[in-house]
Amino acid sequence: MIAPSILSADFARLADEMAAVDGEPGRGADWLHVDVMDAHFVPNLTLGLPVVTSILAVTEIPVDCHLMIEKPDHWAIGYAEAGSHNVTVHVEAADDPVMLAKNLRSAGAKAGLAIKPGTPLEPYVDVLKHYDTLLVMSVEPGFGGQSFIADVLGKVRTARRLVDTGHLNLMVEIDGGINAETIEQAAEAGVDCFVAGSAVYSAADPAQAVEDLRRRAAAVSGRSG
Repeated sequence: MIAPSILSADFARLADEMAAVDGEPGRGADWLHVDVMDAHFVPNLTLGLPVVTSILAVTEIPVDCHLMIEKPDHWAIGYAEAGSHNVTVHVEAADDPVMLAKNLRSAGAKAGLAIKPGTPLEPYVDVLKHYDTLLVMSVEPGFGGQSFIADVLGKVRTARRLVDTGHLNLMVEIDGGINAETIEQAAEAGVDCFVAGSAVYSAADPAQAVEDLRRRAAAVSGRSG
């Protein structure tokens, strides 16, 4: 699965940019990745619930909200209630991640848990039993266009093994520095869903860029998109 990140899109033409990654069934974006930053948990400020609500009204692509915010236990539910397909919160910011996962699901969304590059996976394996997605950050959260941190692939391999052996039941997602070269490394490690920003939106044909990335990932992993 490929989830283009609108953080790399032209915000002045956001509806057009979302349409540019849509396509026929099986082609184009699987999810639309939306980064919410509050200038507290991360230093940058992007957009919030009113803009996400507007996005949801004009796209049929499932929206994948990545909340890089403080107090997600309080704020995340609104994104689920608005109609987001998947709402991801950071384990470093959540007070009660198990209850938060239950609340997100009750509000109608899949629940995702994100971990920063420096955050180990092992302490949160039991917590992840309550989640639908694990988002492994392969850059430091807060800015687009950063270089891929290959060291995080050890966490991806561990998560993949836990999923394949039945200890976890979730999708492994990766975010940060994904392009035509790094997607192959990530796919080989066991990623299911790839967030890609500049690799998609810097292309002349964003929908074709999505398809090219999907093809590269599938060729390495052996799993279909």
